[in-house]
This record gives sequence, C-alpha cells and structure tokens, in this order.
Amino acid sequence: MNGSGIVKNLIFFGLLIFVPLSIAAEWLEWDALLIFGAAALAIVPLAAWMGTATEEIAGMAGPSLGGLLNATFGNATELIVAIVALKEGYVGVVKASLTGSIIGNLLLVMGLAMFLGGLRFKEQVFKPDAARMNASLMNLAVIALLLPTAMNFSSVGVAPEILRNLSTAVAVVLMAVYAMTLLFSMKTHAYLYEAAVVDEMVPEGGAIAEGGHGEGGHEKPNLWLWTGILLGATVLVAVESELLVKSLEVATEQLGLTDLFTGVILLPIIGNAAEHATAVTVAMKNKMDLSVSVALGSSLQIALFVAPVLVLAGWVFGQPMDLSFQPFELVAVAVSVLIANSISSDGKSNWLEGLLLLSAYAVLALTFFFLPVAT
Repeated sequence: MNGSGIVKNLIFFGLLIFVPLSIAAEWLEWDALLIFGAAALAIVPLAAWMGTATEEIAGMAGPSLGGLLNATFGNATELIVAIVALKEGYVGVVKASLTGSIIGNLLLVMGLAMFLGGLRFKEQVFKPDAARMNASLMNLAVIALLLPTAMNFSSVGVAPEILRNLSTAVAVVLMAVYAMTLLFSMKTHAYLYEAAVVDEMVPEGGAIAEGGHGEGGHEKPNLWLWTGILLGATVLVAVESELLVKSLEVATEQLGLTDLFTGVILLPIIGNAAEHATAVTVAMKNKMDLSVSVALGSSLQIALFVAPVLVLAGWVFGQPMDLSFQPFELVAVAVSVLIANSISSDGKSNWLEGLLLLSAYAVLALTFFFLPVAT
C-alpha cells in the first residue's frame, strides 16, 4: 500500500467515530447543527465502505455482472439520502441534489483529478471514444431534463398531474436508455471501456480495500464478509440519512444557507466524498481512463438512473416529484456539460484544463450561494 492510500484509509477509519457520535447526538437531543454535521461526516466513510464492498463483490462476479453491480450501486449513497429526503417532503432539495451531483462530478471531481494529476504528469491521456459517447449521453440527459421544465415555464396553466405524467414517461425512456448503455459498454462495445474496467479491478483503486491483497499475489476476497459489510454500511447510511434530513431545515437556517445551495452544493459533496477521493487518487497514479470514467459515469448514472428512480419513488410516497427544475439549475447543468465535453473530447488533459473546470464550479457555487430565494 502506498503513502496516499494509507493516509486515505486512516482518514476514513477516523471518520467512523461520527457514526456512534451522531446517533448519540440525536438520542441526547443535541443542537440540530451538531447532529447535521456529525451525520454528514458519518456518511463519508460509510459511502467508502459501500463502494469498496461493491468493488470486491464485483471482482468476484466477473466483468459483466461486476460491471452491472458497479453501475447499480455506484451512487447508492446519494440515492438513499435522496429517497429519505423525498419521503420527508423535501422535493426541492432532492431536485437540487440531482443537478448538484451532475455538476459536481463533471466540474469538481474531474477538475480536481485533472488538476492534481496534471501537476504530477505533464499530459495525461484517456480514451476519447468513450468520452465522446458519454458526452452524447449527457446531451440527451440535458434535453430530457430541459423539456419538462420548458413546458412548465412556457405553457400557461399546465396541471401538476400532466407534468408528473410527462416526467414519468420521460423517466421510463431514460431508464431504458441506461439499460441499453450498460449493454453497449459491457457487451457489444466493451472494448471502448476496457482500460477503465481493468483498472477498476485493481485493488489500489479502491477506497479502503488496498490492504486486503498481497503484493505478490491476489488473495481471494471473502464473499460473505463483503456482502455483510455492504448490507451493514447500507443500513447505517439509511440511519445517518434520516438524522441528516431531520436536522436539515434547522441546520441550514442556522448556517444561513438556502435549500437550493444545500441541495446543489452541500449534499452532493457529502454523498460523493469517497468517490471523489478515488477519482483523484487514481488520476495521481496516471490512470486517467478510470478517473474520467468515475466522473462521467457517475454523472450519467444520476441523470439516467437515479433521477428516474426518484420520479417513480415520488408516486409511491405520494410526493409531487417531477423533472421540472428551476431554470437556473438547468442553465448550470448545461454549462457544466458544455465545458466538460469540450475539455474531455480530445482524450488528453493537463493541470490548466483541470483548473478551468474547478473555476467553473467555483463560479456556479458562488452564484447559487448568492441566488435570491424565490418568493
């Protein structure tokens, strides 16, 4: 295990202390801001354990089934947090977290990976064909998110039921596209993604499992152990999500943050922290194929899978979840997709391109912070 892996593991292990601390804080009825902070920090290592367990189980399942597991559970933490928030009626925060996850992965994660990787290597390369295919899929996602919003704001007197019916139909289409994307990437055109798939099976790319294999040979992972870890981490993420959402309103008021800023900036950073660390770590090892695959793939999964699932979950919970977003949210997503696609299309990256992505994220974050609350 290298130095960066040891430091990362120590940080994640250290953050586990916030799991019992957050539960104790809720039981002792501490201040909502303390509960919110403790629950947020507790989710970070739990997400790392979920990701590592999924990768270990996927490694034993073979490339096809393993790829499906990674694709299904890749954003499980964000999905759990969003479902808990949706059930509690925070529809606006849930919508904002969807756009925030897309923006964060495209600009913050890929930007950090390209910037820090570029400081160590003059120029890094990755497969442009896969990047261009992901760019086309992201363009489709932007169109799918734009049209329900455009209909809502351009037509007078659109009934909420009509908007939800349209969103449900669009959600079904997006889920079908996501299924076809999995078939394309894992079966018919798997060669376009081979570098990323091979790297994903390398233990040093994981968040915690780096010490689980010998240097000279690979020790076979324990399926039951990692399945138990995955289930246990999932249950604890659900518990921490409940604590996070229950304290959300009071905590954000104390911090002086709007629901929009909380959903677009704060929650995605919490849910994606472990994934961010992995993308940056592998980029600094000159494995840019995997790093770009993590960033773009996570954005696509949010747009094509998580968002449709939440629309359908809205029907189950009786919450008015649809795909009509605030106009500025869609502007931010469109700008993020545009700059990310233009930078990744040539299959090369350097530190300046990473800095451009980070600067775009900083500008958007500042705008969301100062954006007035709609009345």
